[in-house]
Amino acid sequence: MTHTNFGDDPDRKGLFFHLEGNVLRLTGGLTIIESGGFVRRLTRSLRDYREKELVVDLDGLSGVDSAGVTSLYHIKNTASEKGVTVSFRGGSSAVQQKLVLFRPETSGHLIRPADMDLLERIGTRVQVFFADYVFEFILLAANVFYWSVVGLFNRKSRREGAFVNQAVLIGVNAVLIVVFLSFVIGFVMALQSAGQLRSFGANIFVVDLVVIAVMSQMGPLITAILVAGRSGSAIAAEIATMKVTAELDALTTMGLNPIRFVVVPKLYACLLTMPFLIILANVSGMMGGGLAANIYLDITPEVFINRMGEVMKNKDLLTGFVKSQVYAALIVLTGSFYGFRVVRGAEGVGKAATLSVVVAISLVILADSLLGLLFY
Repeated sequence: MTHTNFGDDPDRKGLFFHLEGNVLRLTGGLTIIESGGFVRRLTRSLRDYREKELVVDLDGLSGVDSAGVTSLYHIKNTASEKGVTVSFRGGSSAVQQKLVLFRPETSGHLIRPADMDLLERIGTRVQVFFADYVFEFILLAANVFYWSVVGLFNRKSRREGAFVNQAVLIGVNAVLIVVFLSFVIGFVMALQSAGQLRSFGANIFVVDLVVIAVMSQMGPLITAILVAGRSGSAIAAEIATMKVTAELDALTTMGLNPIRFVVVPKLYACLLTMPFLIILANVSGMMGGGLAANIYLDITPEVFINRMGEVMKNKDLLTGFVKSQVYAALIVLTGSFYGFRVVRGAEGVGKAATLSVVVAISLVILADSLLGLLFY
């Protein structure tokens, strides 16, 4: 039998517990002040408890708070580990309501879920992929394009200079690397083909190879990959940093839509500058191919240009323009998607930038394959 007072405030009734047989009677108030001492002393008293059941009588409780309820369930869990079943009995309606209100979600051992078989794991991952990625990406795309269309007719909502600034960052600053790499790729492509074409006496067809390959595939694809690496990662890192530092929340608090304020100017800039970058890439790639043809196949610039005019078609120019718009949209949307999904600090920003580049390049290549099947 135990009779203990845990009250140390003269204005409070304190807490008494009385253990008789398998019944524990509580009297007084069980609040955050009494909970610590109650748990320690009752745990000590239960060390020599030999019964298989313990009934906690709450009729004498004058009041209880969340800490008191937590202490009761803690005692219940501790006793359960020793094979003692604990149940609560009685108590006023207020006490019963608080027992229900503040009851822990798991008052016993966590039950380990059963292992899923292979098909269940595959199905779960597919469901998560479509719910967390595909659906969210489509929703973001719908929001971005909606605000893009609205922004065309509502000039008051635009940020002054944002479009020009993004056009310089995404387009103008990428000119040098796009032109240089396109020139090198065109040169190497003609160089690798020169030996085979010379053996068949088909030197002139190097022009066909360079023009068709550069204009229909390599020019737009290389430009998109470079822009995805430069600007896609920058977009993801910028938006992720704004989210981590609560700048996006600040925009929302000021009544500004983050998509409209941050993403739409980037989309406008990328859609406008991508066709010009692809044109520069095409011209540079053909110049590199013409240089290689002149050095290794003795094809003069005049012959190369004349043949190039016969090979080029309006369809190739239209295809390049359509691809530029698709690639631009994919790059901006992918960077924005992973930027908005960041959940941690600097580590999350780095992961968002990396994932945006990988996924954007993958989507660009996939889109290139689908557009190739559509146009050819």
